[in-house]
Amino acid sequence: MQLVEFLARLPRGDLWIFGYGSLMWSPGFRFKEKSVALLHGYHRALCILSHRHRGTPERPGLVMGLCRGGSCWGIGFRVAATRVAGTLELLWEREMPNRVYFPRLVAARLSASRRARGAAHPESVRALAFIADPTHRQFIRELNLRGRARLVAQGIGERGHCIDYIGNTIEHMRELGVRDPHLERVLRAAIGLRRESEGRGR
Repeated sequence: MQLVEFLARLPRGDLWIFGYGSLMWSPGFRFKEKSVALLHGYHRALCILSHRHRGTPERPGLVMGLCRGGSCWGIGFRVAATRVAGTLELLWEREMPNRVYFPRLVAARLSASRRARGAAHPESVRALAFIADPTHRQFIRELNLRGRARLVAQGIGERGHCIDYIGNTIEHMRELGVRDPHLERVLRAAIGLRRESEGRGR
């Protein structure tokens, strides 16, 4: 979807944006408020070949997308209405150059602690989330643990090492009180593969 088309469909006012990967710890835009948020109907998956941010076309990395089913904890960011258009321009450049994601407004449930702080907004909001396109050529369906770890170990792109991307995501998930054992296993295996490669290079 083109940005101009998405903007035309947006309701007026502030916009919530749901981060589940690097947006959690490096949003890259200004926001009025952030909150722990839970998204139902989608889960975090390591399923997108990265040819730019965390890899190259020759040596792709592997990054996360939202896939149907289950639920996903993340961070909701509330962007002021006056900054929505500019913020979305930045996000389209970052997330949508290859159209590997569908931008969607989805229902997200914000942390109950917001109500304790007297937040003026409802506990449940409509938030922009980037959903993985399972028909895209960069979408990975079936890959075993070692295959995923190999892609993570080799991936280096414009925004750095894929291993760091996975590690930062896991760290911020732990801060939310959430664990992803599969993601942790992939990271451990990727670190092991990198050490093996470094050992052979000596």
